[in-house]
Amino acid sequence: MEIVGELGLARNTVHRFACAPAAEDLLARDGTGKRPRHVAGYDAYLGERVTQGCTNAAVLWNELQQQGYGGSDASVRDYIRPWRSDAAPPAPARPITVRQVTAWLLSHPDHLDQEQQLQLKAVLDACPELQRLSERVQGFARMMAHRQGHRWEERTKAARGEWILELDSFVRGLRRDWDAVVAGLTLPHSSGVVEGHVNRLKMLKRQMYGRANPDLLRKRVLLAA
Repeated sequence: MEIVGELGLARNTVHRFACAPAAEDLLARDGTGKRPRHVAGYDAYLGERVTQGCTNAAVLWNELQQQGYGGSDASVRDYIRPWRSDAAPPAPARPITVRQVTAWLLSHPDHLDQEQQLQLKAVLDACPELQRLSERVQGFARMMAHRQGHRWEERTKAARGEWILELDSFVRGLRRDWDAVVAGLTLPHSSGVVEGHVNRLKMLKRQMYGRANPDLLRKRVLLAA
C-alpha cells in the first residue's frame, strides 16, 4: 500500500510539473500565504478592475491571458485575495419588521428621527390600506391628547367607513362601553394611579407565591405602600 501511495504521489508531481504554464507556478508558497508570481506585472490593471467592481478571478485571468499572461488562474486568485477582502460588499440591510412599523404608527411623528420617518413613508406609499389606517390612528391620538370626546361619534363612523377589518373590530369593541369611552376622552380624571397600585400588588404576589406565608406577604405589601 505504501508503494502504491508513493507511485500516486510521484504521478501527481510529474503531472503538475508537466502542465505548469510557467516556472513561477512551481514555486512554493512563502510565509505570507502568497506565491511569488509574475502576475505582479499586471498590478495596475488588476487594481483598476477590482476598483471597478470585478473581483472574479476567472474573469480577470481570462483578461490577462489576452494581454499575454501565461500564469495560472490560481496565481490571479491568490494575488487579488487581499483586495477582494477589502472590497467585500456591505451586508444587506435588515428588512423592516411588523413590530417596527407598528411602533412608528403609534408614535408621535415628532418622536421619530429622519431615517424612521423616511422608512415609514416608504411603507405607507407601498400600501394604501396602511396609509388610511395611519391617518385614522393619528386622528384617534389627537382626539385622546386634546380630550375631544365630542368627536368620538365622528371618528368611529369615519373609521368604519374605511372597511378595514381590524379597525372595524376595534371600534365595535369600544362601542360596547360607549359612555365610559366618551368620559375617558373628555374628563381629566384617570384611573392610572389605581391601576399602578394594582399592578404592584400583583407583582408582589407573584414574587411571594410558594415561598412564604400570607403574614410575610402582608408585610411586604405594607412596606411597599
